[in-house]
Amino acid sequence: MNAPAADWSDARLVERCLEGDDRAWHVLVARYKNLVYSIPLKYGVPHQDAADIFQAVWLDLFHGLSRLRDAGALQAWLMRVTIHKCYHWKRQRDDAGADMDPDEIEGQPGIGQLAPDMLAEVEREQMVREAMDKLPPRCREMIRLLFFEHPPLRYEDVARKLGLAPGSIGFIRGRCLKRLKKILEERGF
Repeated sequence: MNAPAADWSDARLVERCLEGDDRAWHVLVARYKNLVYSIPLKYGVPHQDAADIFQAVWLDLFHGLSRLRDAGALQAWLMRVTIHKCYHWKRQRDDAGADMDPDEIEGQPGIGQLAPDMLAEVEREQMVREAMDKLPPRCREMIRLLFFEHPPLRYEDVARKLGLAPGSIGFIRGRCLKRLKKILEERGF
């Protein structure tokens, strides 16, 4: 059997997971770990609770993988389950909301009202992550270092980490961003 690859479809990865391929499970988790973890953080869930929600979502998927009707809709399933767990976390935290059923939560201020905008933002972020995965390793690392490090790194630091001349960073960054833009446009971003 071939080792699972990052460019495999969700359906293929799910199929391999169901066959007991641990490597496919790791690829699947790596693909969506940032998506799943980002949702609770966007809802203002503290990091420790977000980590608990993260684990609970993956545990639900692990136990329910054989019942997943459409592996092609895995991303949407993960988002729905994660949001549901955020609602549950909020209900547990907020004594007043403990007696409400999930349909009532939709009309409450807070998590339910932010969901549509937040969902769109989370989907866009996932598109960017997936597009970055399609970049050559040096471009992917350069973009990560330039745009996802806090505090931001100076060109000199990026050049040192990548083994490049500091004067080449701006030019290479431009080429990498062009590649990323092209991939995103091809995906309808």
